[in-house]
Amino acid sequence: MNSTKTKWVLGHKITPHETTGDYDLMVAETPARVQGPPPHLHNSFKESFLIIEGEMEFMVNGDTMVVKAGESVDVPPKTLHTFSNKSDRPCKWVNIHSPKGFRDFFEQMGIPENEENASDKSLAPEIINKVITTAAEFDMIIRI
Repeated sequence: MNSTKTKWVLGHKITPHETTGDYDLMVAETPARVQGPPPHLHNSFKESFLIIEGEMEFMVNGDTMVVKAGESVDVPPKTLHTFSNKSDRPCKWVNIHSPKGFRDFFEQMGIPENEENASDKSLAPEIINKVITTAAEFDMIIRI
């Protein structure tokens, strides 16, 4: 049953989980001192983050907050946001996008975890460029 397809996406280890509901569910791990995605918004997706272990710094609509294990952040559509792990410890978190569909971004931008240097490859300039040039196709509107 555990046919998960874990991938490294922009320096974060992402494991998607199958759901029967109209949402995408991922479990992620962000190593210490790893930057998140560029500030962005989604026109259609609602997004929630639940921190399981460690902490993550979030920026939501210009407000910055540190979110610790057991705490969550809810991001409505059309809300500018980003996150990064500025701590010295890894952070484990759950990510939900509703409705379904954003998982395709992780599938297409990710490097399979069993590839050599997958974490580093996920941050290669050509991947970053691909994210920037195609993000809007996934309803990820980057605002730099």
